Amino acid sequence: MDAPTHFRGKRITLMRIGLLGRGIGDAAYLAECGADVLVVDDASQEVMQPAVDALKAFKNITFKFGPYDLNDFKNCDLVLKGAGTPIDSPEIAEAKKNDIPVRMSADLFLESSGVTCVGVTGTRGKSTVTHMIFAILKEAGKKVLLGGNIRGVSNLELLKEVTPEHVAVLELDSWQCQGFGEAQMSPHTAVFTTLFADHMNYYKEDLNAYLADKANIFLYQHEEDTLILGKQCAPIVIDRYGEQIEAQTQVIDETKLPDTWILKVPGMHNRYNAALALAAARALGVADEVSRAALAAFSGVPGRLELVREVNGVKIYNDTTATTPEATLVALAALGTERTVLIMGGNDKNLDMTALIEKVKEVKHLVLLAGTGTERIKDQLDAKGMIYHTFAEAVADAVKAAAPGDTILFSPAFTSFGMFKNEFDRGDQFNALVNAL
Repeated sequence: MDAPTHFRGKRITLMRIGLLGRGIGDAAYLAECGADVLVVDDASQEVMQPAVDALKAFKNITFKFGPYDLNDFKNCDLVLKGAGTPIDSPEIAEAKKNDIPVRMSADLFLESSGVTCVGVTGTRGKSTVTHMIFAILKEAGKKVLLGGNIRGVSNLELLKEVTPEHVAVLELDSWQCQGFGEAQMSPHTAVFTTLFADHMNYYKEDLNAYLADKANIFLYQHEEDTLILGKQCAPIVIDRYGEQIEAQTQVIDETKLPDTWILKVPGMHNRYNAALALAAARALGVADEVSRAALAAFSGVPGRLELVREVNGVKIYNDTTATTPEATLVALAALGTERTVLIMGGNDKNLDMTALIEKVKEVKHLVLLAGTGTERIKDQLDAKGMIYHTFAEAVADAVKAAAPGDTILFSPAFTSFGMFKNEFDRGDQFNALVNAL
């Protein structure tokens, strides 16, 4: 598809632009192609003003904030929706009733570019596995693009640089997989890392609905495609969808990574991640020695068990993307508990915290950030942990409690909303506080 020609003159409603740069870049790209773009968001203009400011140079982009107007979803040629849009929203129903295509930027990029695609999804591990695969392909000398659920990366703006020789590596959250399902397409190589309960407030406590969205990463694959399942999620995926899987399928765990391969990133979970990345690289014809070199040099992804610095003999880790109890449990398994000062807490996603509450009782010192999730569990923590309403005070408490040889781990186990704009803002603030010590 000649994307600039295809979008020229189109009337496009962009729903939920966000503030992370992805939606802003998508709007800019469409406007540069000559589309008339209407950005609608149910947040206030005050909250969304950074998006308005970023796009003020485009005369063919207009904005509406506050309650949606159904007319904006039927008097257009395309609706481009952002993450978190309810699948049963009346706005999307209105568009479909009027035969208006409803797309998301990741699947629209893949359809427009036609390039070979590696897609990675899963509750935990998808970001790390995505970046590992990207690093391997770069080491192999391939032309490769990184997109999907990547901070600040507009999928549509990738169309400016894509060529037929490129491979696209896309991290796909459940909403982007939902978009692939609506477009009836799947990546050529699909990696499904893990499955735990997440976003249950969105999925109304229905794990099967969450899995159904993620399953779109493989449901439209063909016999010549590859599906790589992590051992943790393979049983439920095969049980629910085994008869619908057409691609060549592998089940992978950490034992598939050779024992002699050394990683910089800590924890058995990262050997699991690396094994999945290795399997994807092999499916793409990359030699093992190339993968080994890339994985040995891989230093991790910001905000995912990221070693920020060491201060007075105390190692300080930023794990802001740990928004589920399982993620924080993995971090504690990697770093240990006896000499760990843990900062956690935030807003609730209606997830089961039982196992984490028991594990947290083992840490040297607990610091809690205010939020609805923290309020729900505070009485089960045996009076461990002062609750703070400012991040600076929380970090100061953690530093005071840590001695040389200890670890400070910021792994919240809850969402960021309330005290922060998003999990990335939360991680940035943590790094700034740590680097100011």
